[in-house]
Amino acid sequence: MRARLLPLLIVLMAGVLLALGFPLAVSVASAQQQKVVVDRIDDTARFAALAQFVTQRPSGSRVRDKDERRETLQKELDYYHEVYGIKAGVFFRDRFPMAHAPSDWFLPTGGDGVGGAFEEALRSRGSHNPPQVWPWEEGGRIVVASPVIRDGDVVAVVVTDSPTGRMRAKTLHGWLLIGAGESAAMLLAVGAALRLTGWVLRPVRVLDATTHDIATGRLASRVAAAGGPPELRRLARSFNEMADNVEDVLEQQRAFVADASHQLRNPLSALLLRIELLALELPEGNEEIASVRTEGKRLAQVLDDLLDLALAEHAAADLQLTDIGDLAAERVAAWRPLADERGVRLAGHCPATTGWADPIALSSALDAVIDNALKFTPEGEEVRVRVASADATTTVVVTDGGPGLTDDELSRIGDRFWRSNRHQNVKGSGLGLSISRALLAAGGGTMAYERHEPHGLKVTVGIPRQAPAGQGSAKG
Repeated sequence: MRARLLPLLIVLMAGVLLALGFPLAVSVASAQQQKVVVDRIDDTARFAALAQFVTQRPSGSRVRDKDERRETLQKELDYYHEVYGIKAGVFFRDRFPMAHAPSDWFLPTGGDGVGGAFEEALRSRGSHNPPQVWPWEEGGRIVVASPVIRDGDVVAVVVTDSPTGRMRAKTLHGWLLIGAGESAAMLLAVGAALRLTGWVLRPVRVLDATTHDIATGRLASRVAAAGGPPELRRLARSFNEMADNVEDVLEQQRAFVADASHQLRNPLSALLLRIELLALELPEGNEEIASVRTEGKRLAQVLDDLLDLALAEHAAADLQLTDIGDLAAERVAAWRPLADERGVRLAGHCPATTGWADPIALSSALDAVIDNALKFTPEGEEVRVRVASADATTTVVVTDGGPGLTDDELSRIGDRFWRSNRHQNVKGSGLGLSISRALLAAGGGTMAYERHEPHGLKVTVGIPRQAPAGQGSAKG
């Protein structure tokens, strides 16, 4: 969930920062250009004030005549260009220069750029809003033109043509500061998102772990008090209340099954005894009494299995670091005489490897699995027991050469009292594998079923190799 929630928060925060950053970057560029434009307007206004005192345009032989005011204006423009590198000039209405610097700079004839600003100024319109120049426009320039007005008429125009290198550098520097600020803000936002998602999802992770524990048979597990939003804390309390109620109901069910099984055994034992006494008075080989005796013994076995199942679901596992290979080899040796009697080969490959298990519970589970395999394997076939270890699990795999099960039957195997319709004539109560699964689940073990090719059933018993919490650790 965190992997889905965190990118969503990061994308949202990045969108907010970009939405704020772009207008701020445009504002910085506009402010830098506006500052330059204001300076150029002040400069052109000063030159226009000087140009008002130049009385007339020189012509003919008078071009060489001395005009102190014109010379003063020319010196100002030369000094201005020398210091700032800005082209500046004062031009009469017919574009003839009154004074200009550098000396080889004249007004272009086009209507864009400098020429366009000149035309605007002739109509008494100042160049207060030239087009925005961006940092990547290396050839960009800022042109500002102001009219020279005498007696209410525009007699000339002051034009400045400014390079934008320094302005673009300052704009870029401002953008870098904005980018650094946005990056820092993004890092802080990611850190805050990590803390926020951790705070929100911590109760969810605890709830998920507790749910898994309960699903695997550890019914005493509860959601520990944790932080997080109030809604999740209320959910944790409600979950604990539900788990308490479920555990109470299951405990009542187990107690009922155990009590019923125990209470029924005494009258059933008395009934079986009376059947045996009755059989003494009937002819030997009476089929009816033999059938009654068989059903009575089957009922007694069912009651014993029910009691074992109730105890298996109720008792806590006594986990120990166990040599799984040695224990499996012992069970194979114990069942080999019965296998030989039935004409079934019972083979075992049980190398030494360890796992955390209740030895008694694991022995009972392996007995049930091997007994089931021998029960359905015909004479001349083989039952094989193999022990192997992986990174986190030690497995005991039992395969047989029996008829196997269909897909539908595989989905039901291990259910209480379930038996395949094809095997109703085989002795059993349908509780053996249920008891085995309950015994294993109490210690964190698993039992899985699948087909064994070309025919038969494959049962995999999984035992954790890592120590449960509070019991140390070991290596197998």
